[in-house]
Amino acid sequence: MDSKNSCTAVFPSHDLAESAIKPLQNIGIDIKSISIIGKDYHTEEKVHGYYNIGDRVKFWGKNGIFWGSIWGILFGGAFLFIPGLGPVAVAGPLVQVLVGALEGVVIGGSLGALGAALVSIGIPKDSIVNYETAIKADKFVLIVHGEDNLLSKAQDTLQEISGVESVDLHRNNASQ
Repeated sequence: MDSKNSCTAVFPSHDLAESAIKPLQNIGIDIKSISIIGKDYHTEEKVHGYYNIGDRVKFWGKNGIFWGSIWGILFGGAFLFIPGLGPVAVAGPLVQVLVGALEGVVIGGSLGALGAALVSIGIPKDSIVNYETAIKADKFVLIVHGEDNLLSKAQDTLQEISGVESVDLHRNNASQ
């Protein structure tokens, strides 16, 4: 991720988070610049596992169709146990940053792995608590990474999606 600018949206379900991808594509957002993170494990689903081969991800379990479709179009995917959050699924460019944080490369101070990963992509520390709280409540956070001109369009588009709970634009001061 070259830019540390991002637009984030919180959705109450994976269906609503997924519904945001097509409208973002329609306004010119590169699908490889979108990340989604969430838990949603209050189902009877027994996750058997997943694998990632290049851009193709396979997921075994009840919600395999959802995660298979998300990971089929987003770049990269992981199913991780994050201390303080528990098991989460992540798709998009945030995966690489989060894995680095979990390996201790980015972690510092009182931030956990997710917080450190979010700070490293330019999300302010005061916003991280909101996103961690949303994920703990089984909500989904969608992040569009990119240049400021496209992120303003992304913000407008995300605000139009039915069911979105919040939309925030985070600009890195150094890039303005």
